[in-house]
Amino acid sequence: MRRTALAATTLCLVTATAAVLTGCQSGQDTADGKPAAASGAPAKAQDPNAGLLTGTQLKQALAPASVFPAELTPVADGATDSGDDFLAPSSRNTAKTDCTKLENTAWLDVTGYKGGVSFAQDDRANQDRTEEMTQEIDAFQGTTAQAVMQRIRGVAAECATFTDTADHVKVRVKGKSADGLGDEAYTLTLTSATWENGTTLIASRVGKSVITVMSTAGSENGAASAKKLTTHLVESLRKTAPAS
Repeated sequence: MRRTALAATTLCLVTATAAVLTGCQSGQDTADGKPAAASGAPAKAQDPNAGLLTGTQLKQALAPASVFPAELTPVADGATDSGDDFLAPSSRNTAKTDCTKLENTAWLDVTGYKGGVSFAQDDRANQDRTEEMTQEIDAFQGTTAQAVMQRIRGVAAECATFTDTADHVKVRVKGKSADGLGDEAYTLTLTSATWENGTTLIASRVGKSVITVMSTAGSENGAASAKKLTTHLVESLRKTAPAS
């Protein structure tokens, strides 16, 4: 916000010994007797999106088909991004956590954050949708990416168990920190006694961007395929991001 500078005030003192009052002015004079010009121009506002990747750039960082199992193919309308323009940042929804959002392909919503000021995502599945993998990258302003990661840790505690919306079965959620995946990473594992295989969710922060991955592909609740995808995205994002 631009501020208006307060005018300097000079107090002119008149004493009994002063016969003539001269040179009583406000401010300071230059050598030629003219008032000095105001120093310093208003500082230019810093761009909160400076250094962030656009959706078009984040799309280039997404993993190609070769990173996924061969039987998984693109889901119709599963790929989207925010393009070349940045979105307006949205505040976090502080309503009670809806744990069922952990089952969404864009599961970042469970944190209360709708997404970043730019994003790119992709969704792949086999023919009968029994196995699926998704990838998403969101770029955030300021320290919001760290706040998102903190919320994901909180979700693990808040959603230790919840009821699945499709089959109405009890789902258990276990969370743990993951080493070697970006600046920080966290894994959520969803299992149910009635499921043949569970789901692995991984969130990883690289600078001001958050990678979110979901996988039900392969054995062990999709853990190996989720880690492989996240590892690729972290390396790809670091190569795509501008030098700091």
